[in-house]
Amino acid sequence: MRTYDVFVGLGANLGDRAAALNAASAALGRLTDTRVRAGSPVYETSPVGVTDQPPFLNAVVWLETVLDPSALVRETQKIESALGRLHRERWGPREIDIDILLYDGLVYADSAVTVPHPEMENRRFVLVPLREIAPDVVHPVSGRTIEELAAACSGQGGIKRTSYCLRW
Repeated sequence: MRTYDVFVGLGANLGDRAAALNAASAALGRLTDTRVRAGSPVYETSPVGVTDQPPFLNAVVWLETVLDPSALVRETQKIESALGRLHRERWGPREIDIDILLYDGLVYADSAVTVPHPEMENRRFVLVPLREIAPDVVHPVSGRTIEELAAACSGQGGIKRTSYCLRW
């Protein structure tokens, strides 16, 4: 059975943010035929879009999985629901957010998921933690490495590394 390298972004700005990230990364590692290969450091970041809300904690998890993109997004939505995610306004506060960023170099879209994530190239809160665990991975649309994308990304709020570490 073929496995795929997938990078997943995690974010939370309500409740115990660090616990939410850890619970999400642990749940991802328990998915069928899936394992966590690495997790980035955790960063505190300014909100984007709706700025009148608490700061986020963000991290990226590197998964190895047999799940296809559609199956994986269904599973991430189940994890979000189990962790208490309430769907409010777009870009608003959230208990947990799990986004598929890159899926083994695939360019793919259906009604539930688009990979690579369409906004990742503009989001420091994605690129900086992703650079920590996968600087040489190439974005399948732009052809640029994550290191190059992170170096070129200047916008979208403040970001600082925390002392929190992901556990899975």
